[in-house]
Amino acid sequence: MSTPEEPQPGRTIALLGSSGGNLRSHGGDDPDRLLRDVVRQADAAGFSIAAAQFVAAESSMEQASCDTPASLWSLVDGTPTVVMRGTLSEVNTAAREMDAAIANQVVAGEIDGLILMSADPDDTNERTMVAAAASEIPAAGTGGTSIAAAQKLGVRLVAASGTTGTTSTTRAVSYISGLARYWGTSYRPSLGGGSSNASAAPESAWRRISIRGIMVGSIPAFIALALVLALSQIPWLSGLTPVFDALIAGLPIVVSAVAARKISGLGEVGLVAGAVAGILATEGGLLGGLVSGILAGLLSAWLLKWTLSHSFPATTANIVTGAIAGLVPGLLVYFALAPVTDALGVGVKSGIEWAVGVNPALAGAIAGLVIWPAIIGGVYHSVILPLVLLEMGEKGYSFFGAIDMVSLVMVSLGITLANVIVPRSSGERALAGSGVAVNFFFGTFVEASYPFMFGDKKVFAIALIAATGGGVVVGLTGAEATAYLPAVVAPIVSTTALGMTLSMLVAFGIAFALTLLAGLAYRRARGRAAVPA
Repeated sequence: MSTPEEPQPGRTIALLGSSGGNLRSHGGDDPDRLLRDVVRQADAAGFSIAAAQFVAAESSMEQASCDTPASLWSLVDGTPTVVMRGTLSEVNTAAREMDAAIANQVVAGEIDGLILMSADPDDTNERTMVAAAASEIPAAGTGGTSIAAAQKLGVRLVAASGTTGTTSTTRAVSYISGLARYWGTSYRPSLGGGSSNASAAPESAWRRISIRGIMVGSIPAFIALALVLALSQIPWLSGLTPVFDALIAGLPIVVSAVAARKISGLGEVGLVAGAVAGILATEGGLLGGLVSGILAGLLSAWLLKWTLSHSFPATTANIVTGAIAGLVPGLLVYFALAPVTDALGVGVKSGIEWAVGVNPALAGAIAGLVIWPAIIGGVYHSVILPLVLLEMGEKGYSFFGAIDMVSLVMVSLGITLANVIVPRSSGERALAGSGVAVNFFFGTFVEASYPFMFGDKKVFAIALIAATGGGVVVGLTGAEATAYLPAVVAPIVSTTALGMTLSMLVAFGIAFALTLLAGLAYRRARGRAAVPA
């Protein structure tokens, strides 16, 4: 076997494969993402995919027949594209013609290496495989049966593995790692973000740490918690109380899994690592789950690169990454950090309760007043939302959750509804109407009131006044709840339905009435008597 050549820029690769048998359940049923992931990693290493031939069947190749619907994929201007559809027999005929063309490229020296994904060395990829063996170009691939057949033809495999346990992302990293190692090329995997961003520059896992992104991604679990808690208050549904306890105990696992998946950029592998770490971190509360997930994500990204750079098969690299990256941070939190993170979480909850207890009206007023500047200034998702979720992680309700619903959602609802009734221009009514519907029925999209707040300083001031007034009532009534729910549901999931309802009505009423008066004053000043069409 000859020694690897000196590093050269602009290496070209041909990608050959099919949706396979086992591969089909590991990403082969999504050729678009599968091909984009390979292109993205090739770009990160400075390589280019000069040719691609991928046969995708609508069932596993192990059960497919000649009449099974199939499609032939290739790259057109670097974009995964279906170039033919038909029966598997028809697609294979076209694939053989493409195979002959790629083989000619290999013979002409236009292809420097191969990537094999459950390829077919005995049929649709035979000519290219034979040419590659004769030219002694390197190949990296997955798929036990096909890899064995390629080796039998004499193809030089520099990275080979089965498919089990892999993902489209980790397989792509494995292929490019193997070829980069053989060619002596520096390669840093491009992880995180969407797979469609194939040309994105590699990004450090540290840069993917975003408390905002983690918390927003975890919101559905907290909404489920709030709904179960509300239902458990109904006498004949009191049996749901253990379900609530199970959910609140599992929140650290959810946060850990979301954090690890986002930070690692490895999809399912990062998700599993985060779940393992989160299970061990449950005693540390929500912050314990957050810490374990961040560490699991960072360790996952490093471990995958390390294992593949040391010639681990892709399957083994995935298993090692998911297991160790979950265990190490989880054990660290379990044995050392859990008391600290749990105390911090309890401290946040107790601090908020203390502030509300000292002066409920003042605490509510301040919270209501600052929440609009916080969301406009980009602080909401980094500070307020984590406080909401930390409170909910401790007890299922949140003071700031009630402030969110009252001082943001209901104020936005009042402003937009007023502009539906008294619009200042012909286009404002439709704009405001969509805001009314989304705020009322879904409890979100408070940004719908931005055009009116930024267009008139009076409306901005009204928003602050209404938010402060609603916050005062929240403090006085001791209401705690959550946001991101329909307006009619919010009181049901609160600690006091009467107090929450009153708070919402006060904030809505002030915002609606004052915005309506401001609109009428504007129209009188402009001499408009009729409502714009």
